[in-house]
Amino acid sequence: MSARRQRLLPYAALFGAIVTLCVGTSFAKTLFPLIGAEGVSAYRVGFAAVILLLVWRPWRHPIVRADLGRLAIYGAVMGLLNLSFYMALRTIPLGLAIAIEFVGPLVLAVASSRKLIHFVWIGLAVLGLGLLLPINPGATRLDPVGVGFACAAAVMWALYIVLGKRTGHLHAGRTVAVGMAVAALIVAPVGIVSAGAALLDPKIAALGLVVAVLSSAIPYSLEMIALREIPKRSFGVLLSAEPAVGALAALVILHERLVATQWLAIAAIVAASAGTILTTPAEASIEDAP
Repeated sequence: MSARRQRLLPYAALFGAIVTLCVGTSFAKTLFPLIGAEGVSAYRVGFAAVILLLVWRPWRHPIVRADLGRLAIYGAVMGLLNLSFYMALRTIPLGLAIAIEFVGPLVLAVASSRKLIHFVWIGLAVLGLGLLLPINPGATRLDPVGVGFACAAAVMWALYIVLGKRTGHLHAGRTVAVGMAVAALIVAPVGIVSAGAALLDPKIAALGLVVAVLSSAIPYSLEMIALREIPKRSFGVLLSAEPAVGALAALVILHERLVATQWLAIAAIVAASAGTILTTPAEASIEDAP
């Protein structure tokens, strides 16, 4: 593999993670009327944990006690991130929930920036996010509980990035498998209590499996690959594409049409992402993270 292709591979993995996550989340929202946000979260995390454990079989490889502690915290954050975000989606729009959630990694990107040009790209990403917000005189007042859950998801997302880097010395697949199993232990009981016997419906369970594959199993595995090679400032800004991709996924799956300002936001966010790749030194690595 050429040096150029090897450098671009982590970015391709991150882009794939964003696309599958947004498609899976949009589809997941269509299941809320059937089993609620908690039930969908239980499906998403529970099925993903089973799939990843079967694929990677982490029990075949010993893990030192210190790493077990890191993985437990990483998994707990992953579970709380999933649950908080889905709870936010109950009462606020998908694009807005993603935009609020992005505050977490955006703060990390600003905190770790060392060059003026990186602040230019971050500013452009913020402009795009601002244009995505449904701000107009006739806008409905946002549900404070939903906003609160989205803010909690933002905090969890920032912690997920930091903790993911601190487990970067471990095998990516086995790391995400153990983390997802821990997340399932936290989220599944909440979903079971909330949705009850509806979770046993075979048709709904099959749909939940699709959600798990698209929005957890695939994107989390790809993100772990990306986290190993992409500097923290670049990782955070590149994730700014997620609100735009989420808006496109919502257009196709939820039939949410975009207005002119939202298309402008997409252009701004894509420019910020491209600019970040072009201005990040090739030799930058995971050691840039604290």
